[in-house]
Amino acid sequence: MSVYIIAQLKFTARERYDRYQQRFFGVFRNFKGKLLVADEHPVVLEGDWPRDKVVIMEFPDAEAAREFQESPEYQEIAVDRKAGADAVVMTVRGLK
Repeated sequence: MSVYIIAQLKFTARERYDRYQQRFFGVFRNFKGKLLVADEHPVVLEGDWPRDKVVIMEFPDAEAAREFQESPEYQEIAVDRKAGADAVVMTVRGLK
């Protein structure tokens, strides 16, 4: 069953986030994920959304998502993401 990592970000130090973003694909391509969405201009249809960006990644299963998220390679670059953006990050299961 597919698992998705969803991140909702509010930039706090854009230069640090940009540094993370420049290194992201070099790490991400070594894992079993697919980047589905990375949108800095989502259209809010209902409610209040005080964030700047939404990211959605798909993985074949929870183990693959966890392998990426907990990898030393990702943890190394995530220092800049954490310094550059306040984030809500979650995993959700697909329907099939």
